[in-house]
Amino acid sequence: MTLLVLGLVLFLGTHSFSMARGARAALIGRTGLGAFKGLYSLLSLAGIVLIAIGYGQYRESSYVPVWDPPVWSRHLALLLVLVAFVCFAAAYLPGHIKHRLKHPMLAGVKIWAFAHLLANGDLGSILLFGSFLAWAVAARISVKRRDVAAQHGGTAAPAGWRNDMLAVAIGGIAYVAFVLWLHPRVIGVPVLPMGA
Repeated sequence: MTLLVLGLVLFLGTHSFSMARGARAALIGRTGLGAFKGLYSLLSLAGIVLIAIGYGQYRESSYVPVWDPPVWSRHLALLLVLVAFVCFAAAYLPGHIKHRLKHPMLAGVKIWAFAHLLANGDLGSILLFGSFLAWAVAARISVKRRDVAAQHGGTAAPAGWRNDMLAVAIGGIAYVAFVLWLHPRVIGVPVLPMGA
């Protein structure tokens, strides 16, 4: 569990630093944008690696059940994760979805984390997905308080429906690939009984 916590602190701490706009600007002023981005990426990658290793070790050796999720919560989680994948794709495809959500990447993280909290009732999962949910909520509040209208489309009309259809198609394909193949192989946990 120690590596999991360390990874969460490193990854979410790095991403939370972006909310401190003054400190971020001061650091970029001292190091330069390129060095800042490099360090940011390196720390984020290290955090993800530690989270993956720590969560894997926790599941193998120190799993702590807290509650037993009902079967329906796992079905609902599958549907919610599909919505999250569409949000992730929409973040890069300006359209009606992005225009409505304002920040679809954060919406996707919130939905993804909430879905996993519904489907997993153990301490490590509550810590992992609860941390991501709390961070995404805080990040969305931070973004809302900042004037980011110019960066995220402002009041301009959204692009046509083509990008929304692409977001649904790309998100759907990525979702199917992750559920059927990547989740069991990369995460080590089958999503569907046939993936075991």
